[in-house]
Amino acid sequence: MHLFYGDTTSFDQSPVKGSTLSDADENAIKRYRHLREKVNPMAEELLLADEELLQSLGCVNKDNPHELNMAGLLLFGSGKSLRRTYPMLRVDYIRVPGNSWVSNPDDRFTTIDMRGPLILMLYRLVDAINADLPKGFLLEEGIQAVSVGLPLKALREAIVNALMHRSYREHRPTQIIRYDNRIEIINPGYSIKSEDKLGMPGSETRNPFIAAVFHDTNLAETKGSGIRAMRRLMEQAHLVLPTFESSREHNEFTVRMLLHHFMNEDDLLWLSHFSAEKMNDAQKQALVFIREVGAIDNQTYRQMADCDILKASTDLRFLKNVHLIESKGRGKATYYIAGVRMKPVHLSASEICRGNTHGEDQNTHGEDQNTHGEDQNTHGEKSVNLETLLLEIPTDLRVSLLNNKNKKQSLEDIQDNIIAVCAIRPMKSEELATLFHKRVDYFRKKYLTPLIVEKKIRYLYPEMIKHPDQAYTTP
Repeated sequence: MHLFYGDTTSFDQSPVKGSTLSDADENAIKRYRHLREKVNPMAEELLLADEELLQSLGCVNKDNPHELNMAGLLLFGSGKSLRRTYPMLRVDYIRVPGNSWVSNPDDRFTTIDMRGPLILMLYRLVDAINADLPKGFLLEEGIQAVSVGLPLKALREAIVNALMHRSYREHRPTQIIRYDNRIEIINPGYSIKSEDKLGMPGSETRNPFIAAVFHDTNLAETKGSGIRAMRRLMEQAHLVLPTFESSREHNEFTVRMLLHHFMNEDDLLWLSHFSAEKMNDAQKQALVFIREVGAIDNQTYRQMADCDILKASTDLRFLKNVHLIESKGRGKATYYIAGVRMKPVHLSASEICRGNTHGEDQNTHGEDQNTHGEDQNTHGEKSVNLETLLLEIPTDLRVSLLNNKNKKQSLEDIQDNIIAVCAIRPMKSEELATLFHKRVDYFRKKYLTPLIVEKKIRYLYPEMIKHPDQAYTTP
């Protein structure tokens, strides 16, 4: 913890100036007592009065026991007190029609803003999302469920992890976005635990006192096992395993959970072309993923297969040796695209029936791609021709871009121009940097990352950020 923040005191122990114990919600305290009693009827803290209970849970200011700290306010504070003190520390549940961020500028999405004590808000979130999920859930006591689709317990665990581990230093909401085909949970604060250790035993948390309450009430899995539990539940439901993306650059953590079975009848029919190879389920899923997304890397494979680097490398090497996939790039920038055996049957069975005959031409530019993934241009060239790019730009915008080279423009003007360019067609970072006369790494950090965070532009391939054909487009 001290390595992350530069001191030994967790942020959830920070006092909330101006708060009092009367800011605590009595119903939240009652819910804690009820849940804790179910876990351990003999727990000593159950005998304490409310004020002493909050103190025993580390939810009050150590120097002023009549004042709540961040853990106390977040876990037990009333909605009114949370709005008064930290109005942006809430959860936004956003329902988006379709599979991308914006479908209609006039009716893009509906949002439910939720705030209140975490120990109560968890239930409201699960109920709201459950109401939107496909029917067929057999609800049991509380928020546990047996599901014929997305396991509700896996969804609950994902939400609990978000509420426990988010950075409350960041004054922006947690977002839970419900698309037609998936749920995304975007949480402020990157994972303290390295991505290659996600799902392994052992827990590292920003908010140890908040986490302790969730664990003591069995709202969260055993410490360090939440992600593994999600993977196990999704696998048992024959769904693709959830993927996790931690970004230090954006300072956020994203969980993606697909709402359909990964291998449907069409996928199995397509995979039958390669039945001669003795592939495991993860390798089959990787081929389907490449067919749908265009490429896969070691990290994405590890998350889908729930395996370590060595196992992922071995599995991918086998697919490469039998010419189903081929590798591009080097070292950490290595990724895999369709190989010579996979390309002739790159189309799904349903696409073949519809008469799509362009499958063999997909990804044929892959041989010319360089090793930098995101920074490749559209045609696989090593450099971007500015004059060629300008021909695609409308006259007024072209004049503005040329003026940018000759005089200093404001950050807002540059961002507006970036959005306008990305609205023409998906643009790679190298193309954008060339148009704006900037270095690629500087341009991405200075301009593209903030626009992604603000959702003014989006990735063309959000499923795989390091996709070799990654580009930026408008919502």
